[in-house]
Amino acid sequence: MPVYEWVGRNPAGETIKGVLEAPDERIVKIKLRRQKITPLKVKAKGSGFLARLSTPKKVKSKEVVVFTRQLAAMLEAGLPLVQALDSLANQQKNPYFKQVIFKIRQMVEEGSPFAEALRQYPKIFDRFYYHMVDAGEASGNLDLTLKRLAVYMEKALALKGKVKKAMIYPAIVLVVTVIVLSIIMIFVVPTFEKMFGEMGQALPLPTQIVIEASRLTKKYFLYFFGGMIALAFLLKRYYNTERGRLQIDALLLKLPLFGNLFRKVAVARFSRTLSTLISSGVSIIDALTIAAKTAGNTVVEKAIYQIRQSVKEGSSIADPLAKSGIFPYMVIQMVSVGEATGVLEKMLDKVADFFEEEVDMTVDALSQMIEPVMIVFLGGVIGGIIVSLYLPIFRLGSVVG
Repeated sequence: MPVYEWVGRNPAGETIKGVLEAPDERIVKIKLRRQKITPLKVKAKGSGFLARLSTPKKVKSKEVVVFTRQLAAMLEAGLPLVQALDSLANQQKNPYFKQVIFKIRQMVEEGSPFAEALRQYPKIFDRFYYHMVDAGEASGNLDLTLKRLAVYMEKALALKGKVKKAMIYPAIVLVVTVIVLSIIMIFVVPTFEKMFGEMGQALPLPTQIVIEASRLTKKYFLYFFGGMIALAFLLKRYYNTERGRLQIDALLLKLPLFGNLFRKVAVARFSRTLSTLISSGVSIIDALTIAAKTAGNTVVEKAIYQIRQSVKEGSSIADPLAKSGIFPYMVIQMVSVGEATGVLEKMLDKVADFFEEEVDMTVDALSQMIEPVMIVFLGGVIGGIIVSLYLPIFRLGSVVG
């Protein structure tokens, strides 16, 4: 809990000072007035510039998952919400998250709904989280809802991890390739060029190409490096626009190797989100709105909004799902059966499980496929440069012979 330094005036009119532990400034002033002390100045201990820099203002997804799981267990054991929040805040290691939980507990203690208190911190508890908790409070099954929420978040984190796993190896190999090639072109090739110049012999075409590439690299390396940073910055800026996000996300779904993976991830995320929301009592329209925002791809998001509009007009989910052209036939069939039998959330859960397994298999297949391709590519490029540099030496040896 934050510690505050205070200066106040006692009933005798004397100025006194001290230190108090409290969730915020307002509580410190209330405590002082109860002691018949008029607060003059209240300041958080260590609230200078350096202290603000050292205090992290970020909460990791994993921390929110652990908090949700622990809160669900405490509520299931019969502990009151305020007491559970107080206990979780005290054992929280992240100072910023600790402060947030104390403030949420204070709002709940003052009569605010738990969901409304969470809504004040959208960067930590997103719209999906808020709606789930709101539905749980309304139905009186907050502990069960928090359990579902924790399971959903754990699966979402696992899915995100799988995508990162698929992307990290090619990225590392690509970076290593660029670094190795830069070192060869800037430091190694010029040494050979000087040696070849002293020979006074015409160089083979591959050697000439490598030497010319080395000259260009040395001359324009900084421009190239700056250009890459500028390009990355401009791409990011363009992606932040509505048109840019739509075009890049559409391109990602069409990529030769990774497009299929991104599509499966989006379908798994949509199915899991919709299933969790419906089973927690959120209306189908609200559930589709939230599922669209958590899809992770603008093309899929747009398709879900169109589905929502059709459902608003009285259509079933399966029909507009088929018209979207984004979702596989199996998903459409499962949703259609779920709607007909009244167990839509269970069918969506099975769809999510299936596509999460598909993502697993795709990631493994990509890893096995990419590894030899990248090694051959790296070996081929560097081997080609080395052979090109040694060709004049081989030719010189044959002439001498």
